[in-house]
Amino acid sequence: MDLFTHVLTAYLLTFGLVGFQPSYLIAGAIAGGLPDADILVFPLARRFPILRHHGITHSIFGVTVFAAIGGLWVAPMLAHGGNPLVFFGVMMAGGLAHMLEDGFTHYSVAPLLPFSEKPLEVDADRAINFVTLVVSVVSFYVLLGVERGHVAFEVYLLSVYALMVFFVAYFVVRGAARLAVERRKKTVGDFDVAVPTTNPLVWLLLRESKTGGRMRTSFARYVFGRGVTRGPFSVDVPMDAPGTSGPAVDASDALARTYGLARKESGVLDDTYSFGEATAVGEGKWRVHWYSLEFSAFGRAAGVRVDLAADGTAHTKSAWHVPLWRRELT
Repeated sequence: MDLFTHVLTAYLLTFGLVGFQPSYLIAGAIAGGLPDADILVFPLARRFPILRHHGITHSIFGVTVFAAIGGLWVAPMLAHGGNPLVFFGVMMAGGLAHMLEDGFTHYSVAPLLPFSEKPLEVDADRAINFVTLVVSVVSFYVLLGVERGHVAFEVYLLSVYALMVFFVAYFVVRGAARLAVERRKKTVGDFDVAVPTTNPLVWLLLRESKTGGRMRTSFARYVFGRGVTRGPFSVDVPMDAPGTSGPAVDASDALARTYGLARKESGVLDDTYSFGEATAVGEGKWRVHWYSLEFSAFGRAAGVRVDLAADGTAHTKSAWHVPLWRRELT
């Protein structure tokens, strides 16, 4: 989930808990965004992995620390009053909502850190879905700009309740789609994993193995009501660059030569399910795109472009690519 959506849903949750009490609403909304403060200490994550993004700040322990400091000390001091226990409660609720929303996506959190690394990953939505991002940004503009001090209180209440209904319905639809595709994935092919897309009706079904020094991935696009509409597509390549020279003889050879190089260029290929495409661009020359099947934005997937010359030398560069399954949108 994006930061705007975290803050907005925490604001709506706080409203549902305590009603229109501005000091508590502000505290709850801020708490909804605080777990992402881990990006400020991200450079330390290599030395202290617990400080990684979606690490300790996205756990019950981390949320409780934020709520205790903010709710019992900072908020009452800044607000010149208010019940510290209520501040603590709304900040705890906002932080837990953030943690659960991230766990609802395909980007896991470990809610029991530092005591357990057991992940929470419902895999029902993208980590950043531009549908909720746009709704959240527009909602902040309406609530805090257009409506603030300009409309009757009843109109503001109607806007808040409408947003509550939208987000409850959104999570229900995405969760129901996740349950449905989980039941169906084995009936439409040899697939183990269902990967969400921005559209709750469109999913990627895949099977991946990394054994014997090779990575094998097969995926297809599944649409509710239509079944598999594209694929399956497959790659089978060595995990490390084989060190061959001379021109690649075909697309399979180009893919085999470049996956290990692409992995060195970007960790996203190891951290997510990934796929590759090779296109001939001249005599003995190939352009290969290795990209994530999970991380995309505006129709493009994060990954690596490898330009393979006729003499076998390669140039790698992190790049975004329009993935195979996106070229025929439903």
